[in-house]
Amino acid sequence: KGKCENLHGHNYKIEIYARGRELDNIGLLVDFGELKDAADEIVLYLDHRNINELPPFDVELNPSAENLARYILERVSARVGDDRVQVYKVRCFETPTSVATYQVD
Repeated sequence: KGKCENLHGHNYKIEIYARGRELDNIGLLVDFGELKDAADEIVLYLDHRNINELPPFDVELNPSAENLARYILERVSARVGDDRVQVYKVRCFETPTSVATYQVD
């Protein structure tokens, strides 16, 4: 057992990446306001909480940076992804030098 198995907290930094092959009628790939709203909803759910007690981390998943990156990608993608826009990568920083990246093809 390492010290990170004990209850501890992080001030995560998240980077969310989206891509697509065509812009909308006003020249945007994704509305950053919608992307921010989707991310803010996740932050509101996770912030200042014991993530080990929150679904799906309470039973199914270890709340590692890797699993948090995947969780965030899946949730944001469900909100803003469509046939034109793909949320394809999330980077989850525990510290400036400790980062996990989850990416889909």
